[in-house]
Amino acid sequence: MAKERVPTDTLLRRLFKTASLNRFVERLEESGQDAPPFHVHIKQLCDETETTVEHIIRTAEIERTHGHKFFNGTRIPSRDKVLQLAFGFGLDCAGAQKLLTLAKRGALYPKIKRDAVIIYALERKLGITAVQDKLHDLKLPLLGTEK
Repeated sequence: MAKERVPTDTLLRRLFKTASLNRFVERLEESGQDAPPFHVHIKQLCDETETTVEHIIRTAEIERTHGHKFFNGTRIPSRDKVLQLAFGFGLDCAGAQKLLTLAKRGALYPKIKRDAVIIYALERKLGITAVQDKLHDLKLPLLGTEK
C-alpha cells in the first residue's frame, strides 16, 4: 500500500508550528515523506516507465559504466549528467527539476540562455540530439561537456 503524500505547503505549516524539530523529523521519516536518494528515485522511474537502465543510459547518451554507477548509487552525477538522464527518461521540466533537486544540483533557471534552451527542449519532448543541436547552433556548451 502506497503512503499518502502530504503537500509541501502543509509540511511547511507543520514545520513552522512545531515545538520540537526532532519530533517533526521523526514523523517525516515515519511517514515516508523524506525524499528518496537519487539512485533509488531513478530506479523507481525505470520501473514506472517500464524501461531498462540500459535503455535510459543509451538514450541519455551517457557512457555505459558511468551510467550504471549513477543507478547503483556509487556515483552522483554532475548537473549535466542529471539533465541527460532527464532527456533519457523523456521528462518534462518539472521532472528534470526534481531530478536536479534529488541529486543536489542547481535548478534550471530560464534567465540563463543555456538553461532556457534546455527547458524549451524538455517541455517540447525533444531528444538529446535535438537539444545538443540547438545548443551548438547558439554557440552554448553542449550537455556533458562540463569539467
